[in-house]
Amino acid sequence: MAREQERLLDHLVRDWPSLTGLPSPCYLIDQDKLEANGRILDRVRKESGCKILLAQKAFSNFAFYPLLSAYLDGAASSGLFEARLARQHLPADSQVHVYAPAYKEEDLEALLDLADVLVFNSFDQWERYKDKVLGHPRPAGRPLSLGLRINPGYSEVEVALYDPASPGSRLGEPASSFLEGLSAGRFQGLQGIHFHSLCEQGAPVLERTLAAIRQSFGEWPGGLSWINLGGGHHITKGDYDVDLLVRLIRQVQEESGAAVYLEPGEAVALDAGLLLAEVLDLFRPAEGTAAILDTSAACHAPDVLEMPYRPAAYLLKAPGGPGGKAAFYPGREEGQEAFNVNLAGPSCLAGDTFGTYSFPVMPQPGDRVAFCDMAIYTMVKNNTFNGMPLPAIARFDSGSGLEILRRFSYEDFKSRLG
Repeated sequence: MAREQERLLDHLVRDWPSLTGLPSPCYLIDQDKLEANGRILDRVRKESGCKILLAQKAFSNFAFYPLLSAYLDGAASSGLFEARLARQHLPADSQVHVYAPAYKEEDLEALLDLADVLVFNSFDQWERYKDKVLGHPRPAGRPLSLGLRINPGYSEVEVALYDPASPGSRLGEPASSFLEGLSAGRFQGLQGIHFHSLCEQGAPVLERTLAAIRQSFGEWPGGLSWINLGGGHHITKGDYDVDLLVRLIRQVQEESGAAVYLEPGEAVALDAGLLLAEVLDLFRPAEGTAAILDTSAACHAPDVLEMPYRPAAYLLKAPGGPGGKAAFYPGREEGQEAFNVNLAGPSCLAGDTFGTYSFPVMPQPGDRVAFCDMAIYTMVKNNTFNGMPLPAIARFDSGSGLEILRRFSYEDFKSRLG
C-alpha cells in the first residue's frame, strides 16, 4: 500500500500549486489504482468463470462506473436508490442484483422494473410477495431471477458490529429453518442462494466458511441457477491468495452446477483514495499537541470511529521547509519520531480524532494531511453534523492529472434538513 500511495503523494507535493488548488477537504480518487484493482478482479472472472459485482454500499461514485464496467459484470444493491444508480450509470447489459433484510411494498414495485436478481431475506417475506413478483410483467429478454439469503452460522469476523453470521443475526435463514423450509417445498420458485459472512478477509476464511455450510446445510439444493458468495473478499490486497479463490469458485460450480457470483466492495476501490485536509491550527492542551484539521473523522470518515481503526496518514509540508521544497512524511506510531500529534477534527465531538501520529517535523497551519484508503465507506457514509461541509470529490490519473468532479455547498447541507 505505502508504495502506491507514495507514488500519488510524490506527484502532489511536486505540484504544490495544483494540490492547494483542490478544495479542502477533498476525497481524491486514484483512477490508476482503480484500474489496477479491476484487472485483478477481471483475472478472477476469467480464470474461474464466475461473475463479479460491485457492492455499492462500499463505493458508489458513479463517475467511475463506465471505467469499472470493463472489469465487472454489474452491481449489488442494498435497496431502491442503489439499484436506480446502477441501472442509470452502468451499461445496459450490466446486471443489477438487489438484497435487503426487508422490502417496503412500494419499493418492491419499483425494484421489479430495475433488478435482474432479487434476493429475499426469509421464506416468510418471499411467500408474502410471491404472487406480486411472479405476476409482474417483465421486458422481453430480461427475466427476473429470485433467491434467498442464508446465514452460514460461521464467521471469523472479530468486530461484532460487522458480523452478519452471528447466531442472533437478522440476515438470512439459518440452517435449521432453511432445511425445514426446503423439505416443506418453500424454496419452490427460487433459483439462487446468497450468503455473506466475510469482512476484509482472505480465501482461507472462505474455504472454512464453505466447509461449515456443507456441514450445516448439506448438499446444495438441486436445480440452482446461481450461488452468490457475498462480499468481504480482500481480493486486491497484496497478500491475497487469488489461486485458492479460483479453486474454491470452481469447486462450488462443480458441486452445484450453478453460476457463482462475488460482490466485493472494498476490493474494488482498495487503496484507491485519499482524504486530503488542511491543518488549521495547533492546540496544546495539558497533555500533547493537537493539529486541528478542516476534515472530521465523525463526519467524513465515520468508520474510523465505528470500527474503530487508525488510518495510515501522511503529513504534506508546504515549500519552505527543509531544502526549500515541499515534502511528505509518513505518520508513525507514537514515540517513533520526534513529534507526537493528535490529528483531530473541527467538530464539537470530543472524540472527533483520527488518532495520534508521530512525525519528524511538527505540522504547521497551511500544511496538508493525507489519510489513506479513503475511497471506501467514506462518501457513502459521510454526514453534515455540526453543519460540516462535505468534502469535494476529485480524481487523479497519470494521463490527465487532477480533475475536480464535485464541490458541495451550503445548499447541500440545507437540503438534507427540510
